[in-house]
Amino acid sequence: MQSHGNPGRRNGLEEDRKLVPGMSEVAQEPKVKPVVPMKPSAMGSQLLGYVGIDTIIEQMRRKTMKTGFDFNIMVVGQSGLGKSTLVNTLFKSQVSRKSCGRNREEKVPKTVEIKTVGHVIEEKGVKMKLTVIDTPGFGDQINNDNCWEPIEKYTSEQYEKFLKEEANISRKKRIPDTRVHCCLYFISPTGHSLRPLDVEFMKRLGKIMNIIPVIAKADTMTLEERHDFKLRVRKEMESNNIEYYPQREFDEDMEDKTENDKIRETMPFAIIGSDTEYQINGKRVLGRKTPWGIIEVENVTHCEFPLLRDLIVRTHLQDLKEVTHNIFYETYRAKRLNENGNLGTGAEEVHESNL
Repeated sequence: MQSHGNPGRRNGLEEDRKLVPGMSEVAQEPKVKPVVPMKPSAMGSQLLGYVGIDTIIEQMRRKTMKTGFDFNIMVVGQSGLGKSTLVNTLFKSQVSRKSCGRNREEKVPKTVEIKTVGHVIEEKGVKMKLTVIDTPGFGDQINNDNCWEPIEKYTSEQYEKFLKEEANISRKKRIPDTRVHCCLYFISPTGHSLRPLDVEFMKRLGKIMNIIPVIAKADTMTLEERHDFKLRVRKEMESNNIEYYPQREFDEDMEDKTENDKIRETMPFAIIGSDTEYQINGKRVLGRKTPWGIIEVENVTHCEFPLLRDLIVRTHLQDLKEVTHNIFYETYRAKRLNENGNLGTGAEEVHESNL
């Protein structure tokens, strides 16, 4: 028997459809709103007891002390500006190429050479494998056109070497890092302005590595001359869009920006290097002896070497390594992968050479 339902109810529905224009015969289901992920809440962050999260710092310290770390520093500038002496002063040891048995009668090379010297330095149980990369011949010729090219080529070769090691199927647990983490560029203390070679080098190489410009042998200028020369050099670097470390675009937050702005305001550092000690008021200090007295290398009122040392070693060493890896190396890596699509051939060559 067919049920006709409730005629009153059916008429009521028809009346409802008349009151709601466009209402379809089939009742529409309500739309389900998309689920929006909840933002992390600060509630519940209060720990009920000690967990031990803070021990990660000690774990990292122990691991670093056990394995050590690499740091590669390049020095570039004309002969006679005290590059080797400064590096020895920086690490308080005989680590430069010159101090490792270089023949003093050795002639100035006709082209720019790349010389590397490696040392393992240990302090309070922390080991650092330091590589000093020297560039004899730079800026010493009558014609210095393109003398930066061997340095540019060397820097790119280290990126390529690291990239191939990464692409290797059976790569090493810890890839040897020969990339240039820091380049000290020595500016001659002329008191006038940057040379065209200075501008060209820093403009080109500042795009592929961390450059820290320094004014060498700052004791050859008076304090007033030094101040004016620093301002002039800084203005020239800004007008030529020269990128130098610490780069403004890589400041991570306001704290970084505030700290790095103070550093940038004092650059280029006017420095003096010396690996000779003198006795002053019962204390032995590194310095240079003059007819007027002893210039203390580590006295910030005498020169800005302490600011340079603090930047490279005590406050920004890890950042120099991170900028090299995360910015310069990644830029090179992306470019190479875009060019080749992959590194299959290169990776196979490296794999074969490791067997």
